Amino acid sequence: MNPPCGRCTKPVYPTEKINCLDKYWHKGCFSCEVCKMALSMNNYKGFEKKPYCSMHYPKTSFTIVTDTPENLRLKQQTMLNSQALYKEDFEKNKGKGFSVVVDTPEMQRLKKTQDQISNIKYHEDFEKSKIRSDAPPPENRQIDEDSSNPARYQQGPACPAATAPSSGGRRFQAVYSYAAAEADEVSLQEGDLILDVEPIDKGWMFGVNQRTGQRGMLPANYVRPI
Repeated sequence: MNPPCGRCTKPVYPTEKINCLDKYWHKGCFSCEVCKMALSMNNYKGFEKKPYCSMHYPKTSFTIVTDTPENLRLKQQTMLNSQALYKEDFEKNKGKGFSVVVDTPEMQRLKKTQDQISNIKYHEDFEKSKIRSDAPPPENRQIDEDSSNPARYQQGPACPAATAPSSGGRRFQAVYSYAAAEADEVSLQEGDLILDVEPIDKGWMFGVNQRTGQRGMLPANYVRPI
């Protein structure tokens, strides 16, 4: 029995039979699916078991890859290879004291975020220290009252200053200027006398500024005993 034609479904006789794409065709029926141009075994292109010419051959596009057992096996094999490679690199660099870090986009983003956080923290600490004093005091600074303020010892009638009565406590002298940051603190100018000084805790003490009569807390590293 003669097989049917893949195009017209009529019987195909051996003298005109073309066996292609798992079907039998008449020579006249073996043509492009779109433009009907006659094709031969040398110039056809098959797609889904249908003949096409080069011009009208369907363009293939990417499709979603399903998780078939074969794909899952390949995925697992790739992960195992990656782990083995990572372990090998780790063992190579183990004695060097550091590991190889790939500069990926994610690592660059984390590094940039850490830099921004560090800059913000630095500026916050700088502003806090700026409020506490107008200049950080050097530990080995020498005080020269005569050269810094010669008018302090000029002869002549002195104007009485508003002073707080002294109760015989310890006396200190300001060696650096200090701007009070809180309501219970005392502002200082270089050379001010501090009376009735009482230590509060490490770094702070309580006293009275003889020049202004202001009473409150002041930093201990801004004054020296006299």
